Amino acid sequence: MGVARLLAKGWVVFCLFAGAHAVNLGLARGEAPLDALRSVGLCVALFGAMGLLFIAGFGASAGPATPLLARFKPHRLVPGFDDVVFAAFVAASLGVQVFVAPATIGAAPAEGVERAIAFVVWGQAGLVDALGACALDGGRVFASAFTWLLAIVYVASAASRIGLTAGLLRLERALRPSSFGPTLLAAIYGTVAIVGFQLLYVGSAYPWLGCSAFTDITGALLIGLAPLMLAYVVVAALVTLKASAPDS
Repeated sequence: MGVARLLAKGWVVFCLFAGAHAVNLGLARGEAPLDALRSVGLCVALFGAMGLLFIAGFGASAGPATPLLARFKPHRLVPGFDDVVFAAFVAASLGVQVFVAPATIGAAPAEGVERAIAFVVWGQAGLVDALGACALDGGRVFASAFTWLLAIVYVASAASRIGLTAGLLRLERALRPSSFGPTLLAAIYGTVAIVGFQLLYVGSAYPWLGCSAFTDITGALLIGLAPLMLAYVVVAALVTLKASAPDS
């Protein structure tokens, strides 16, 4: 998967997820649903279009010397299985954050999930400490634990199809060469994954955040989307690394 395509997918998911939380915050402030959708929808559309325009320009400059419109084919717009699973997991994470997590504080099943994830994900303890210092919870700990659970399941599911996905990537690159080779892309994705791993999985990012960050869209994105985005980048790095190896 190319850099431009990965950036475009991530940007769309980021904008939609942030927009959904912005609508939810507007409703919590007492705004009418249509007014909240209208104001947030316009911002999401403009912000998303601006980002996609820059990404398209990057893709045009880094790709082969063919017209940009000629690269858009209907079959390239069809999401793959991993993309569908990722989108479903993002929607599930959003639903749990907004509707389920606030009602699960103190519930035994939620605490079981939290303890299990805290044992596996080192950074979960850092999040709990940061929220405790701010006297905040509101289901945020369970929402984070649930998102990490989805991220782990996604990586495990996608890992079983890495060979097939890498083969499709080799075929795509043979038909449409790119200036970015698979080895270079694997190094880029790997570097991003390592940084994200340190910030999120190890928890280095949480001590630097103020309490206000956990009460707005920043905290919602960090808790409900960032682990899944990290999982997606990890899978992209593994697939591209596999595609850079000689086909046996």
